[in-house]
Amino acid sequence: MTHTTTTGRPSWAHDDFLLPPPNPAQRLNLTLAPRDAHRLELHAALTTAGIAPMPGDREAIDHLSTLPDHIHTALHRWLTHTTQ
Repeated sequence: MTHTTTTGRPSWAHDDFLLPPPNPAQRLNLTLAPRDAHRLELHAALTTAGIAPMPGDREAIDHLSTLPDHIHTALHRWLTHTTQ
């Protein structure tokens, strides 16, 4: 049960605030392995295309992530292609 101070509005709603922008000096200097970058990009492209990966799709995504860059580029292009 949610505690409310006004009708339909949670009591914590007045505490909403914007976070400050990130400080570039505090960023971690990490480089993702191509396979990891491909996996993240593939998940993002699927999500953007409205295709939610099913629980059993992880193995397929992992295998697709190991393919060479030019094949990954084609997969990404196919998933993000829009007709205008």
